[in-house]
Amino acid sequence: MKFGISYSTPFFGADPETLAGFARDAEECGFESIYLPEHVALYPGAKVGAMALPPSLPYADPLECLSFVAAVTSRILLGTGVLLLPYHHPVVLAKRLATIDVLSGGRMRLLTVGVGALPGEARAAGVDFATRGRRADEAIDVLRLLWAGGEEGVSFAGEFFAFEGACIYPKPVGGHPLPIHIGGSSTAAARRAGRCGDGYFPGGALAVDERRRQFELARATARDPESLQYTRWGSLDMSTEDTEELVRQGVTRIVVTPGTAEPGRRRDEMAAFAARFGLG
Repeated sequence: MKFGISYSTPFFGADPETLAGFARDAEECGFESIYLPEHVALYPGAKVGAMALPPSLPYADPLECLSFVAAVTSRILLGTGVLLLPYHHPVVLAKRLATIDVLSGGRMRLLTVGVGALPGEARAAGVDFATRGRRADEAIDVLRLLWAGGEEGVSFAGEFFAFEGACIYPKPVGGHPLPIHIGGSSTAAARRAGRCGDGYFPGGALAVDERRRQFELARATARDPESLQYTRWGSLDMSTEDTEELVRQGVTRIVVTPGTAEPGRRRDEMAAFAARFGLG
């Protein structure tokens, strides 16, 4: 089992010293990875399910934050939880992600993408909300094509994106496309994870049977079911028995979030968790 930790800018803030301290603490405690969430644009009345999202929440850009984190750490892997893929042009995104991977020494390895749940956010980004799933599927194809392409260039002609002879350099470290994990708690997300993902990171408060069904669907549609990584949310107070149950469900990574923004107490929480599970 691998353990990641999430830094939520709306909760902890976008202060550079706070982010740097959090990332260093996570690395020193032995966490494998650090994740950041994304919202491109909020608006009055925005809700995800029953949860209201005040428009003043400081959702800092996750990729800019991860580039900053890379500069103040040396080992911790970089992840998004989740990047709203339909609201990014994949040609530009391919260059940004490859650059972060190069500058971090090959640590941009837990890119997790989703399609978004706020119609107003889609409108603000100029995207038809009803097409965001198809747009995400196409963007994944574009990212991998550009990362794999050589000096002769690659071409693409799709519903949303088209180009001819395009080259993207630098390439990700190792010369292979970056892994792409799929986030989301819907049947469509599970199917997308299997069909075109390297991993599945479901969210939401799903019933046990529904969560099992979705993971089975992801594996059933996967090119290589045994290599499909399975990431789930956890909590810093979870027990070893809790993690053993998740292992039985096929989980390969748990991502936790501290319950306090106070640096000293947060560090103590992280250290206690790391000691309980033998991290570091």
